[in-house]
Amino acid sequence: MSVSRQVPRRTVPARSHMPTTTRFLDPGTGVSAHRHDVHQVVYAGRGVLSVTTEAGSWVAPATRAIWVPVGTLHEHRAYGQTVLHGVGLPVEANPLGLDRPAVLAVGPLLRELIIAYSNPDTDPKAAESRRLLAVLLDQLRHAPQQPLHLPTAQDPRLAAVCAILQRDPADPRPLAELGARVGASARTLARLFRAEMGMTFPQWRTQLRLHNALLLLSEGVTVTAVAHRCGWASASAFIDVFRRAFGDTPGSYRART
Repeated sequence: MSVSRQVPRRTVPARSHMPTTTRFLDPGTGVSAHRHDVHQVVYAGRGVLSVTTEAGSWVAPATRAIWVPVGTLHEHRAYGQTVLHGVGLPVEANPLGLDRPAVLAVGPLLRELIIAYSNPDTDPKAAESRRLLAVLLDQLRHAPQQPLHLPTAQDPRLAAVCAILQRDPADPRPLAELGARVGASARTLARLFRAEMGMTFPQWRTQLRLHNALLLLSEGVTVTAVAHRCGWASASAFIDVFRRAFGDTPGSYRART
């Protein structure tokens, strides 16, 4: 789901009985709300993939994967030509010990393991596949979590502020001015951001801008234009934040999508 604008949406049938799969998704398509009876690791080998639940949205480029715990009702959305790799993991095999979605860093080895294991020709019962899964689980166990989550606001005043910025991530107004629009003080809103979002207002706004930047880059928008549309003062400032978040420059990322 776009965090800043609505995109015409088409869905492909959800196949909750196939948590391990490789699928090709066109821009703007998705997988409708569904759940699995196993854990799942979702990875976009190409493009950008989002996972949305009642708790919020997670967006991941090709250097990140999304952990979806067993039983979580979720839907997928593709931005750019996307190759979705899904790996189902038995309930007892929870290498992360997490009961909520999370974004994980994906290094070269983990990437190849996910792609190989999700290959439609892979037989999960074969001895070779079991060994592949064992290494994959080891890699997941050590994969760093990334703070790339946009939680869903519950308080209507907080939700109204989030909606304003989702419509225009470049809106530079401070919390006090935004609060005046929704009838809440800056102090109240700052407290709500910490309580409901688990982060400060500046941290949340940076996450929002990064999410939108990923989507715009996947659509072929130039780095300079993305920086402007997402609210960074300069392209160099945007590049610095993007590199620290994703370990790559936006230009390199854009060239791969």
